[in-house]
Amino acid sequence: MPTNEPEDVITMQQDDTRERLLDAALNHVAFDGWSDTTFKAAVADAGIDPVLAQAMCPRGAVDLALAFHARGDAAMLDLLSAAHLDGMRFSDKIALAVRFRLEAVPDKEAVRRGVTLFALPQHAAAGARAIWNTCDLIWTTLGDTSRDVNWYTKRATLSAVYSSTVLYWLGDDSPGHEATWAFLDRRIDDVMRFEGVKGKIRSNPLLKPLLAGPEWLAGQIRAPKDMRDDLPGSLGGR
Repeated sequence: MPTNEPEDVITMQQDDTRERLLDAALNHVAFDGWSDTTFKAAVADAGIDPVLAQAMCPRGAVDLALAFHARGDAAMLDLLSAAHLDGMRFSDKIALAVRFRLEAVPDKEAVRRGVTLFALPQHAAAGARAIWNTCDLIWTTLGDTSRDVNWYTKRATLSAVYSSTVLYWLGDDSPGHEATWAFLDRRIDDVMRFEGVKGKIRSNPLLKPLLAGPEWLAGQIRAPKDMRDDLPGSLGGR
């Protein structure tokens, strides 16, 4: 049936409905995971038409798990916007952003169940993309302007750091998750040391020729124009 409501109003209504579904689902995730059982219970608890709920979340609880991840990303951005980052080393800003992302999650069990869900082969791609989006948000928010192969390597490296830190955090029962933040700092330091080694190779006249071919190829790679529909980017000046 056609509607005369503005598109932005319809979008807001859909977002509100999805948030209600997500809030209802979180009451069941600890017991039933991000499952069809949880989705059906959330639909009933939120009082939403099952047909509408299925239209908004075609993959059911998988879409709600992704919405939960996106909610954490939004909370992280709020924390970053309120933080005083002036004078901080860039590596410390990255570490703080990852810490904010984990601290933005009030329900560790929901994350644990999400890790289990996205470890399944049929959902692994969606989970990997969610993590990539988180890391892209971090780099973009902190001012990354790279458009070449560095756009990819920065996000790929941070995705590895973020993923390993999440797994460590899930098993960490230290006060204030102090062990997790120490683990995160070590992973960031490892990345910075690797970048330092690359810099030394470039400055060494004997070793620099070894990078000529790979760096030429890397120089042809361009970042996507739009994360939503232009991955994986392009080669050359296109």
